[in-house]
Amino acid sequence: MKEAKMSNYRWTICALLFFATTVNYLDRQVLSLLHPMLEKEFNWTNSDYANITSAFQFIYAISMLFAGRIVDKLGTKWGYAISLIVWSAGAIMHALAIPIGEGLSSMLSWAGLGLIPVSVLGFIASRAVLGFGESGNFPAAIKATAEYFPKKERSFATGIFNSGANIGAVLAPLTVPWIASKWGWESTFIIVGAVGLIWLGFWFFFYEKPENQKGITASELAYINSDCLNDDGIMEIEDTEKVSWLRLLGYKQTWAFVFGKFMTDGVWWFFLFWLPSYLKVQYEMEGTAIMIPLTVLYSMTMIGSVGGGWFPVYYMKKGLAPYDARMKAMFIIALFPLIVLAAQPLGHITFWIPVILIGIGASAHQAWSANIFTTVSDMFPKKTIGTVIGIGGMAGGLGGVAISKLGGGLFDYYKSLGHTQTGYTIMFAICAVAYLLAWIVMKILVPKYRPITDL
Repeated sequence: MKEAKMSNYRWTICALLFFATTVNYLDRQVLSLLHPMLEKEFNWTNSDYANITSAFQFIYAISMLFAGRIVDKLGTKWGYAISLIVWSAGAIMHALAIPIGEGLSSMLSWAGLGLIPVSVLGFIASRAVLGFGESGNFPAAIKATAEYFPKKERSFATGIFNSGANIGAVLAPLTVPWIASKWGWESTFIIVGAVGLIWLGFWFFFYEKPENQKGITASELAYINSDCLNDDGIMEIEDTEKVSWLRLLGYKQTWAFVFGKFMTDGVWWFFLFWLPSYLKVQYEMEGTAIMIPLTVLYSMTMIGSVGGGWFPVYYMKKGLAPYDARMKAMFIIALFPLIVLAAQPLGHITFWIPVILIGIGASAHQAWSANIFTTVSDMFPKKTIGTVIGIGGMAGGLGGVAISKLGGGLFDYYKSLGHTQTGYTIMFAICAVAYLLAWIVMKILVPKYRPITDL
């Protein structure tokens, strides 16, 4: 009997991950686009804004540690669904930031700590809930990718779903300023936050584990599980015994991922949260005026995400192991952000020069991100992927807190001197060299492909 043609259901799952990641980044970017408007309305300093963004990053960072563990325990389907419900609620909460802030201010005043402005308190609380919910996105998405794709396709699949971050970043400047101008900033948070709930219906309808998915043919299932066959062609059954964080921290492979995330995640978040403010400070652009430059910049990053996911395949075809191919590709990728060093020196010519140069650096980040995530599934057993991603995500979030606080402090300091632009020059320099330093340390820790087989 002729075997049925191999299905491609795994790409349906990849599409779902792509749309969830799009919503994830759309929700987190609303605040940065409304920052110039909210800054005027509530008289925020750069440090106030840095505290709000840092609250998101800190809670996101700590939650990532537990999100990975929760996703491993609940499974991909329910772990992802709960994560999206929480972050959608957090996004909508921003519209109620003032009453939330007033309530918190009363509590803190009773405790003798009511020194933080009401608006800042309200937005900090909303960002905290958003960060807690959004922490589940990448552990769940990477776990789903490991379940549905063999190793040779994972970085490409990761690059595709990770490009949802770029689509979210593109859609945000096209929609957020317009919605805010028509119905006010509160409506923007409500409308954008509610979008993610639509995704839930599709997720519950289409997602099941591959072995339980009726839309997958036997040949596709065999292809998905091709990495799990032993030398005799027999499927190896992976045990599901929980592995402690402490034990995972005993591997250099974990520390390589942790350091790589700590050094580079904050760069992307800096570009995401501070670029609208940069365009306002440097070129007096705000509101709908920033739509086109930011749309062009974030559109560029889609090339980096998908292209970066494909790049290691070239070296795999030359015989390199997946991890070694990825590290070789990541070295080349790490060189591209160095071009950001020229953004400020050449920025006086036209605002398009820093937009394009920063766009290249941000594209390189997305290419880097597609690959660094996949180094985990290259070397760790599936039962630990969510947990390891969570540990690295926590490190990345803490790196984001550090860079946001540093940026806010620098901008306020140089603003007092009448030279805020100098603060951006320093921050762009840090962003430019972060990837090369991260790669060097990762290579020292794990010089060759070393899969973990004793867990």
